[in-house]
Amino acid sequence: MDEPIPVSRVTDFGVVKLMPDVDRPRAWLLTVDGAPQSYVDLDEPEHLEFEYARRLGHVLDTVAPEGAPLDVVHLGGGAFTLPRYVAATRPGSRQDVVEADQGLLELVGEHLPLPADARVGAHAADAFAWLEKAPDACADVIVGDVFGGSRVPAHLTTLGYARQVERVLRTDGVYVANLADGAPFDFLRSQLATFGAVFEELVLIAEPGVLRGRRFGNAVLVVAHRPVDTAALARRTAADAFPARVEEGGGLRRFIGAARPVRDEDAVPSPVPPDGAFGIG
Repeated sequence: MDEPIPVSRVTDFGVVKLMPDVDRPRAWLLTVDGAPQSYVDLDEPEHLEFEYARRLGHVLDTVAPEGAPLDVVHLGGGAFTLPRYVAATRPGSRQDVVEADQGLLELVGEHLPLPADARVGAHAADAFAWLEKAPDACADVIVGDVFGGSRVPAHLTTLGYARQVERVLRTDGVYVANLADGAPFDFLRSQLATFGAVFEELVLIAEPGVLRGRRFGNAVLVVAHRPVDTAALARRTAADAFPARVEEGGGLRRFIGAARPVRDEDAVPSPVPPDGAFGIG
């Protein structure tokens, strides 16, 4: 059998590479301009290699009874890690993946095809523009994982964006987003304040070392108009190889402090990660 070889393509958004994992026969790492974006095991779609992806997966596992199909919108495509996960763990789910990089979509479609029975639609579009055209109350879950390089684009950080997310979600829907920040957490606090101005329920999942400002890292935001099963999330995240904390209520409000919701005219991208924050190896 031929050994898998790396694949590289230059797109309008950067240099996209697929690199095989020597330890798992049909597993691949996707990078964009050297920054790790996705990891997929075609033989085991339930395997989530990156810790932030595991936390997003924990949220997807707990928003509805086990195995129940969901209507999910994924903003940011990568290698379709989470759409594959949902298709495997919740058969019959209907999913839309919105990815601005047409070249990335083509590369993934060619080399990492989805299972034939996966009900996943791929859309080459800007996340905000796609949301604006989406019907009201059409999604059970929206997953926000959009990065331009290693930064969340400014237009996906605002009150206007949060209100579009709310419109597209069903009444009992859940929005979960992958964010990245470090002390003094100006960006993360502003995102909590922004979504807290639109949704009643606000939850944050992150490693203690990140929350204490010891290092730059990922934080998963969960928002809804109904209670989130934080006890189940806490059990699952505590059992991970790199345990995380689940923050809510008064502690999270104190963390937000005086941060204000982000208006369109004040929007900025998430901060540039320090060198080596998300490197490979």
